[in-house]
Amino acid sequence: MNALLIMILSFGGYLLMYRLYGRYIGRRIFRINDEHTAPSVEFEDGVDYVPTRKEIIFGHHFTSIAGTGPIVGPAIAIIWGWVPALLWVFVGSIVMGAVHDFGSLIISMRNQGKSISDYTARYINPRTRLFFFIIVFLELWIVISIFGLVIAVIFSMFPSSVLAVWMQIPIAIALGVMIYRRGGSLMLWSLIAVGLMYASIVLGQYLPLEMPAVMGIPAPGVWTIILLVYAYFASVLPVTTLLQPRDFINAYQLIIAMLLLFGGVVFASMSGNLTVVAPAFQAAPAEAPPLWPFLFITIACGAISGFHSLVSSGTSAKQVRSESDSLFVGYGSMLVEGALATLVIIAVAAGIGMGYTGGSGEHLSGVAAWTNHYSSWAAAAGLGSKVSAFVDGAANMIAAIGIPRGIAVVIMGVFVASFAGTTLDTATRIQRYIVTELFTAVRIPLFRNRYVATGFAVITAALLAFASGADGKGALSLWPLFGAVNQTLAALALIIITLYLRKEGGWKWLFAGIPAVFMSTITLWAAVLNQVSFGGEQNLLLQIINGVIIIIVVWVTVEGLVQFFRPHAESNQEAATER
Repeated sequence: MNALLIMILSFGGYLLMYRLYGRYIGRRIFRINDEHTAPSVEFEDGVDYVPTRKEIIFGHHFTSIAGTGPIVGPAIAIIWGWVPALLWVFVGSIVMGAVHDFGSLIISMRNQGKSISDYTARYINPRTRLFFFIIVFLELWIVISIFGLVIAVIFSMFPSSVLAVWMQIPIAIALGVMIYRRGGSLMLWSLIAVGLMYASIVLGQYLPLEMPAVMGIPAPGVWTIILLVYAYFASVLPVTTLLQPRDFINAYQLIIAMLLLFGGVVFASMSGNLTVVAPAFQAAPAEAPPLWPFLFITIACGAISGFHSLVSSGTSAKQVRSESDSLFVGYGSMLVEGALATLVIIAVAAGIGMGYTGGSGEHLSGVAAWTNHYSSWAAAAGLGSKVSAFVDGAANMIAAIGIPRGIAVVIMGVFVASFAGTTLDTATRIQRYIVTELFTAVRIPLFRNRYVATGFAVITAALLAFASGADGKGALSLWPLFGAVNQTLAALALIIITLYLRKEGGWKWLFAGIPAVFMSTITLWAAVLNQVSFGGEQNLLLQIINGVIIIIVVWVTVEGLVQFFRPHAESNQEAATER
């Protein structure tokens, strides 16, 4: 199959479906209306609630939902073949993921910018809200704990990326000062900031930085501590100080990286050096779990991810300035993530065949290169293997444009680490919101203080990260649960969106209801298979937590069905939970 044709058809499909399906969902199903005052305007406080231009909030929203997800997921799921991976990304992002993200955003905007776990009480009942809080807290706890390690691993793999990633912080702060405090030109200062960032990328190739052990703490542990401290300050600062400008820079980085990849696909294809070497379909790869249901759990970001509902109803709903902007931010960013995941699939299905160095140092190309890397599930597993497959394949394609491969590797390494960083600080800020909402509900006002709530989020994450020792790898013990937890959250969010649309009347609920049924079935199926696997491994901890996840999925699904078929229940619940 021609990689260039795959890219053109996919990208054309995303553009077409945004104009047709996306706009239909926004205007006819959710009836976006700028006469509704956005929470960012109604509750503007200069810290969390800040009405923001859609171009800027798009940058924050996209870089927060993306992280390493649309890279890691497709880079491992390709083992089942590029066709099922591509179909799930394309169809899933359009009819499930984008509806999930946009629905979570617009409903939150119509509920004072509150998180989806908080407004669950309004659409089902207060009891279900508690279950939502458990799932959300668990997901964010794992994300915050593990992403320090994720970034540490990337820094170890690509030490030339360290300088550029950290230089983004002062560059972003300076950008925020010039735009928000001095009223400078957004376009001019953004271009200057991006130029400085890419200058630091080139400089990083000549100044690679490797973290030594400090006071007996190995490098991953040191990086985890540094990154958690950073996440604390990034979370408590006003969004205009660091979060928005840094994510805006990263949005430019995304555009440039995707343009480079796009150009790489075009030039490499035209020269005849880029062909798909991965199998179209591989039903039973060595040691791999079954394609059904695990393909849909492995590829989350890029198709549909529960974490997105937390960003939509967490930080983004407090910054989108009007309902008409919400479609571009919520629905549009999910399709761009699908496009990114498509480029990742091309990089690991075709780009890796342009040249790959095997474990014993031999240089491979073509089908031999792909087969060597994806010889079995175990061989392709692990963060390093997944990231390196993408970076190697992407660098090969970018080199076809004429950019030195060494520079291309640094660009992609910074790209991956930067997105992981934005996910870390956004997840910490959202966990602060969740902690505040939860403790406010049980009347403990101390946690309304953002410094206290953020401290709780960071300290609990640190306890998990260092539970296994000084290397900061404690969260790896819960990582096997993350896929199921994440997609469970997506299913539950779709249930809430379905009930919201059901309340609106008519048949509109089908647009979220059908995806909700699919995701609920898939996640419950995967969770049950995981429970059997954990039992075989005699892993009591994972059995207990996974068992709780299964109970929550069943409970919320049943509660949702009861609410769905209960006449006039919506108005009764709304009256009971009116704030």
